[in-house]
Amino acid sequence: MKPELKIIVIGGVAAGPKVASRVIRMTPQADVTVIEQGHLLSYAGCGLPYYVSGVVKEQRELMSTPVGVVRDPVFFGKVKNVKVRNATVALRIDRAKKRVGVAPAGGTEPTEWLAYDKLVLCTGARPVKPPLPGVDKLGVYTLHEVEDAEGIKAALAETRAKDVVVVGGGLIGVEMTEALAEHGCRVTVVEKLDQILTMLDAHMARLVEKHMEAKGVRVMTGSGVEAILGRPGDDRRVGAVQTTAGTLPADMVILSIGVRPNTDLARDAGLAICERTRAIAVNRHMQTSDPDIYAAGDCVAVNHLMTGQPAFIPLGSTANKQGRVAANHICGIADEFPGVLGSAVCKVFDFCVACTGLTEREARAAGYDVAVTLTPAPDKAHFMPDARLLILKLIADRATRRLLGAQAVGPGAGDKRIDVAAMALTAGMTVDQLAHADLCYAPPFSPAVDNILTAADVMRNKLDGMLKGVSAAELHAELRSENPPALLDVRTPDEFKTMRLPGSLFIPLGALRARLNEVPRDRPVVAFCKISLRGYEAARILCGAGYSDVRVLDGGLVTWPYDLEK
Repeated sequence: MKPELKIIVIGGVAAGPKVASRVIRMTPQADVTVIEQGHLLSYAGCGLPYYVSGVVKEQRELMSTPVGVVRDPVFFGKVKNVKVRNATVALRIDRAKKRVGVAPAGGTEPTEWLAYDKLVLCTGARPVKPPLPGVDKLGVYTLHEVEDAEGIKAALAETRAKDVVVVGGGLIGVEMTEALAEHGCRVTVVEKLDQILTMLDAHMARLVEKHMEAKGVRVMTGSGVEAILGRPGDDRRVGAVQTTAGTLPADMVILSIGVRPNTDLARDAGLAICERTRAIAVNRHMQTSDPDIYAAGDCVAVNHLMTGQPAFIPLGSTANKQGRVAANHICGIADEFPGVLGSAVCKVFDFCVACTGLTEREARAAGYDVAVTLTPAPDKAHFMPDARLLILKLIADRATRRLLGAQAVGPGAGDKRIDVAAMALTAGMTVDQLAHADLCYAPPFSPAVDNILTAADVMRNKLDGMLKGVSAAELHAELRSENPPALLDVRTPDEFKTMRLPGSLFIPLGALRARLNEVPRDRPVVAFCKISLRGYEAARILCGAGYSDVRVLDGGLVTWPYDLEK
């Protein structure tokens, strides 16, 4: 690389600072300038809900290094030798002359042109703000930048927001509910789709919804927002939200419908845009259709490793990895960004919610013959006092036995299990290979056979025909049919007294062999317990006794999303 190579990076939040820092480390003689339209640099956008809740005490913590140094223009100048032009907007790219037109933030015409040898677009994404009547009223917020969080915090501090409506059940909206509830707000989540958190399958999402409802949050799925109404006597400020399911009182509305890639600058410059995602098209080196212009972060399309199709999955983790790849390629270092699995995790009150790979519906849509398992268990040795329930779902291909996806819900440590699944997906492992993974064990950290390994073994039993499962949705439908199956509850008497499925035949597992004559042979049987481990034992006993149509309720009663008799 020649001395004084001029590199301009547009965007100073996630990918941009990563590009600039990496380039300077690898090529100290480069001339690197970061253009950022906002005042703040390199802040953790994913930390905003925790800043609103008060877990993160000060704004500066979101923009600090691990040792507490704020990443501001002075820091980038003195430590990184990177020039930062914040409060500056990039308005135009002149590809022929290799220059960028900039102006002070708010400007509409370039007041200065900056020459570049290599240009990196890290323009991010912008929140979707639907064209609803009243969407610009006071008290309506998105949560995309630090300034948004400050507005929400101020309203909460002044106790102006008792009733809050969150529009959209995606990651940010769901994470925000805890912060709002902890401030004493009455929170309603309105989601147009039939479920929140579309990164999960519907059944797993319903378990999260039930948990939120138990914490006092109202969840309205299948409901669209029609208008944001003003309050009596002050139509400028939000007072209610009109939905397809009725009108909700609201002192504050948070729009969490999602984000769209910010591609205006790239489009105007004639760079290729991915039709499927409407994000900037890049190759594995993060180059756009112009080899001297790179792009990284929330503005670009990524390759989904499971489908091979372009996808738009904006995450700070992905942005940082892409920034490094772009910087490496600029500096002549061989590197590629292969793609993503869609791995994600969020905190919903005390639930860990995580996923990787394909959902069941995505796998079926992709043409796979899908097998699924639902495996609840303690996240560490059951005798440890802090063991917590974790529900794992695996999706696999029957033909190849290859793992296709995984999901985790519950208060247990789901993140590390999903991380293991992500590595298995990256390696193209079968569930048989995953079941033999040599994971570490000690009672304070996991059961002797870790949850993800047990889930893989359950999947192997299904694929080998030793376990026939039935989902809660399937069983719920069958119970309303003309010929419902017999329900065999093999829990203890105390468990049965506490709650049960209506119409269940109750025979404790230890008594089943002696009471087989009570189990009907002329109809299908579904065995279950709390987590269906004993249900599986019961099914094997029945199969050994000649019963031909025996299934086990996937996940047991702990994952049953419908009403139970108490």
